[in-house]
Parts: sequence; structure tokens; C-alpha cells
Amino acid sequence: MARPDRLFRLLQAMRVMPAPITAARLAEEMDVSLRSLYRDIDSLRAAGARIEGERGYGYRLIEDYSLPPQTFDRTEIEAIALGLAEVKAMGDPALAKAAISVLAKVAATLPDEGEQHLFHAISQVYRPGARHISGPYTDTIRTACWREQALVIRYADKDQSVTERTILPLALVYTDRVLTVLAWCCLREAFRMFRLERIKDLQTTTTSFRPRRATMLRDYLAELRQREAAKPAPAP
Repeated sequence: MARPDRLFRLLQAMRVMPAPITAARLAEEMDVSLRSLYRDIDSLRAAGARIEGERGYGYRLIEDYSLPPQTFDRTEIEAIALGLAEVKAMGDPALAKAAISVLAKVAATLPDEGEQHLFHAISQVYRPGARHISGPYTDTIRTACWREQALVIRYADKDQSVTERTILPLALVYTDRVLTVLAWCCLREAFRMFRLERIKDLQTTTTSFRPRRATMLRDYLAELRQREAAKPAPAP
């Protein structure tokens, strides 16, 4: 690994791990020797990072030179804390890990008072169970959306009839306890929603639909809004 990449990884580890962090624990996390770890700490300090602590005691990242200072009011900090807590409660391991990482990065850019507000927010999320059960294909579908690559799936409808389809995945949508992928279905030649728990098998492809994803997603969302507007109003 290139040394600049290792230094950024070390900064991220110090943001996330509970302080004070011993040199031995950091060296284990970074898979380097203690001597290399001490040199990296010195390099980060020389570059402007405020790192308190010393050998034999442990280290604490006080100010992160790689992130500019952020100014949020108290309500904005509440929104950040609540939003990230909701992401962690979704039941998607990859997003939960990312939410923890984002929280640590934001905290590293806040003044002391703001950091206290972030970690002791008034607004809280309490969910005794995960909202969504992440399936075996969640990460693969998320990657395919970003890479704008077609997927081949075997999909069971509500009657358990299974068909093979090629889809162009556009976005993952978290509805009430249902995880859905919005996609263009090449079999039906139309936009469709596919529930992840009904996907029986999935194969990645090298077929690209770049750079159409953003436009297709915008068109699909517009179609959904039109359908919603066309629904009759509920009786009084």
C-alpha cells in the first residue's frame, strides 16, 4: 500500500476507534510494525494533525488536518445524528458501517461543543428490530447501480412463478420493511420494482448502460409521481 493511502487509513482508524488508542492496537489495525506506526504518527503531526498522547499511553486525534472545519447549528447537528442513527437501524451492514464512519468524520471537524452535541443528541432513534433484512445480493445490486451495469436475475412474483430477467438497476429503495430495487426490465420493456427477498438468483454482467442511469431514474420517479397523482382521492 502506498504510504499516503496508509496515512489516510490511519487517520480514519483514529476517527472511528475509541480513544485513547494504544500504538499496538493501531499497528495491528494497520498491519504494520510499531516502528512504522510511530513514523506515521510523526508524519501526520508534521502535516498538521493534532494527535495527543505518547508511546506507552495511547493516542487521541484532536484535530484532523485532512478535513476542513465545519460549522453547523444545533438543529443541523440533530439532523445529522438522527439521520445517521436511522441508517444504522435499517439492517444493512454496509450502510451501518458507513454511517459510523461518517459520524466519526463529521465529529472530527466540529469544535468541542459541537462534537458533544453530535454524540449526545436530543433526538434519538429506537427500533427494537432491524427495519430491513439485508439479503445476499444487496451489495452486488448497489455496486451495479453505481457502475451502471446490467444484472441477470431469477425473480419470483407474488404467485411464486419464476422468470429470468435482465434488468438495468437504477436505485435501492427502503420502504416499510421492504427493500426494493428500481430498475428497467428488459423482458417487460418497462420500469419495474423488484423486491430483493424475491430474487432467487443473480448474475453480474459486463453490459453497461452508462451514462443513462440518472436520466432513467428521473424518468421513473416522474412516472411514479404521475401514478400517485392519478389515484382517486380518499372518501371523506
